[in-house]
Amino acid sequence: MVLRRAVLLDKGRSSHQSYEVWDTPDFGRVYLLDGRLMAAEAVANYGHEALIHPVALAHPEPRTALVLGGGDGGSARELIRHPCIEAITVVELDDAVVALARRYLPAIHDGAFQNGRVRLTIGDAHAHVLANAESVAGVRYDLIVFDLTDPDGTAAALHEASFFAACKACLRPGGAIVVQLGSPHYHRSQVVALVARLAQSFACVRPYLADVPVYGGAWAFASASDALDPSGLDPVEIERRVRARGLAVRHYNGNLHRAQFALPTDLQTALRAALSNPQFDGPT
Repeated sequence: MVLRRAVLLDKGRSSHQSYEVWDTPDFGRVYLLDGRLMAAEAVANYGHEALIHPVALAHPEPRTALVLGGGDGGSARELIRHPCIEAITVVELDDAVVALARRYLPAIHDGAFQNGRVRLTIGDAHAHVLANAESVAGVRYDLIVFDLTDPDGTAAALHEASFFAACKACLRPGGAIVVQLGSPHYHRSQVVALVARLAQSFACVRPYLADVPVYGGAWAFASASDALDPSGLDPVEIERRVRARGLAVRHYNGNLHRAQFALPTDLQTALRAALSNPQFDGPT
């Protein structure tokens, strides 16, 4: 339905994947990688705000962030809105994604890669994390954001339990990672498996749901940390932090934050069955 009456603007193949850019009447410009829809101009804020702000606001003062993937610039755009964040590193494997975003998708990146706080590196995010995790002098981050292609494709190695453990080693005390899990309906087993892998390394794993229209509805994410619990923040406190940081959000707000952590009963049951752990009930 997204590509109904759409006009193809560009297509091709890089050394890593195929890509397409379409102009659609309902969602504006959208792009696909290996045939899978990644983001759409008209609703880019839905997914990227859900990915960034619940965890970034849970941290009292994040200063450094690492984005794995994120070549369209949407995650960097939202991180820039937090004035306390001094340095954002984006590690994107495919320079073709950055090129098509710069040419066709300004409404998604909003010039993020030209911001002085953002450092864009074209390279292997897996190697970047492992190199830092294994080095005493490696860079440490307050936030690590997974803005990647699906876990069952080229990004599979970045969703293994061992990689989550490496990410933990790259966090500063009090830091957190945030991962996209997939559709709680169509990818239920994947969602449960990823949460279980995160729980092997992190004491506090909090799955949450957001409406991402271009993905067909509910989409699951998870915050993972030994210290941060974004589900414990009430709407009043979220709104206070939004004002304090001067965030210009279009979709996310305090009440929505609270609601995102209220999981459906069947998903709670699936998580408890896999983990024998009631922590995933979330707020009611």
